[in-house]
Amino acid sequence: MNILSEMLSYPFLVRALVGGMLVSLCASLLGVSLVLKRYSMIGDGLSHVSFGALSIALAMGWSPLKVSIPVVVLAAFFLLRITENSRIKSDAAIAMISASALAIGIIVTSLTTGMTTDVSSYMFGSILAMTKEDMALAVVLSLVVLGLFVICYNQMFAVTFDENFARATGVNVGFYNMVISVLTAVTIVLGMRMMGAMLISSLVIFPCLTSMRVFKSFGGVMISSGLLSLVCFLLGMMASYQFSTPAGASVVVVNLAAFVIFGAWQMLGRRK
Repeated sequence: MNILSEMLSYPFLVRALVGGMLVSLCASLLGVSLVLKRYSMIGDGLSHVSFGALSIALAMGWSPLKVSIPVVVLAAFFLLRITENSRIKSDAAIAMISASALAIGIIVTSLTTGMTTDVSSYMFGSILAMTKEDMALAVVLSLVVLGLFVICYNQMFAVTFDENFARATGVNVGFYNMVISVLTAVTIVLGMRMMGAMLISSLVIFPCLTSMRVFKSFGGVMISSGLLSLVCFLLGMMASYQFSTPAGASVVVVNLAAFVIFGAWQMLGRRK
């Protein structure tokens, strides 16, 4: 507790903790649907798209956040349309777009600003990156995501597990897929500033996969993922502060430890 109280005495760490925990919560809840729909690597793909947009924005002197959010949202729409209306599978489409965007970002960076501190922080994350504007956006985003899963729980359940059945029952599948894509895109852009393009997908994947080792119901996995993401992010930030390790990497390692612990719990439960 002494470590946490010390961290709360620094305003930039308070912003990092509050904003990061909210982004982690959004990523974990959206991750339940994405993982079950086999779109788990969309976070990685969209983070690379965001890096490309950020590189261009920094080179042109524009606001990185205002440029990257609409670009990533468009990329999310494009990915959705490709996988729905063509023979290209979701994993291939994500790999194609992410590699292309990352290559463009690297070329633009090398030709203009070079690997500056700003560019490096977007690649690997920075605990100093969370601003008041980011934190306010994270609060709004978390309210929207929580509202979606609470108010539209039955629709989200149907869209996640069986889109054909959802259409048959009158659910607007295209609308809910679009909402998930937009919210995921905004979550990735915000989380990337702290976690970095290389690690942001872990916030989407780990909590869901960890929770699925123990819980079997959609609601149980969703609640567990949300709580687990908050705890793992807080512990990761405390470890980062205590041992002076990168914040994003510390959060990922804590998530990995939780995955191993839940896996061991599952194995012990089977033996009984």
